[in-house]
Amino acid sequence: MTGKIMKGIGGFYYVYVENAGLYECRAKGIFRNKKMKPNVGDMVDIDVISEEEKTGNLVVIHPRKNQLIRPMVANVDQALVIFAVHEPEPNFQLLNRFLIMMEKQEIPVVICFNKMDLASDAEREQLLLDYENSGCHVLFSSAQEGEGIPELKSLLRGKTTVMAGPSGVGKSSTLNSISEGKQMETGAVSEKIKRGRHTTRHSELIYLGEDTYLMDTPGFSSLYLMDIDKEDLRFYFPEFGAYENQCRFNGCSHIHEPGCAVKEALAEGRISRMRYEDYCYLYEELASARKW
Repeated sequence: MTGKIMKGIGGFYYVYVENAGLYECRAKGIFRNKKMKPNVGDMVDIDVISEEEKTGNLVVIHPRKNQLIRPMVANVDQALVIFAVHEPEPNFQLLNRFLIMMEKQEIPVVICFNKMDLASDAEREQLLLDYENSGCHVLFSSAQEGEGIPELKSLLRGKTTVMAGPSGVGKSSTLNSISEGKQMETGAVSEKIKRGRHTTRHSELIYLGEDTYLMDTPGFSSLYLMDIDKEDLRFYFPEFGAYENQCRFNGCSHIHEPGCAVKEALAEGRISRMRYEDYCYLYEELASARKW
């Protein structure tokens, strides 16, 4: 049987098989010998030990199309990042760092600005201007009022999505609105874990419908960019791409050089000033890090 790992904890892996249910599985020793660790999100083959007890052995891990380290999850189709428009005030540098990380791993991003009822029309328009050319899909929602939820559900359908965002932005309310309180397979995982064998909180996929999965991640307050050279940072700002070959100098950093098409676009309002200023800040941060 083939299924998807929903949660892994204490040496047990909870594998959901469409139309069959959730199985508690142990991984075969061959994976340890090959230094392969099953990840949440992995597609796997299992041998069923007991259909009644819903237990089995994990025997094959299918090839991964991608893998995130934090959180540890495989085969992600997209990321959903949720920020509030107010209460708390959005930390745009944190959001931009997240977008860089996802761009580096070629994972599409949906930006959901929640608590839209707290924003003026002008504020919403500015957010759209700032992020409309960032390569992301931008939407506004009010989880409490149910606004924007149908569009969000449509964007999630048929995909495995990792959800992230700072504390207090309404992730739980959004999740409850998306799942309509059902969270169909999480209850089965929770019942098994209640046996007392596992207590640690780990990443977990939530089954929302056919081929539709969502992973909630802990709130984050800081992200450090690693494994990126300052010279490559510009490639992770998609809005720069249209001007990349129009600069006077090849390899233009878009900061100090004359004849820079990106700076010209900035002056004409075709590139977000907030996003550009964050680019400059992060460029200098990466430059300073290399000195040490």
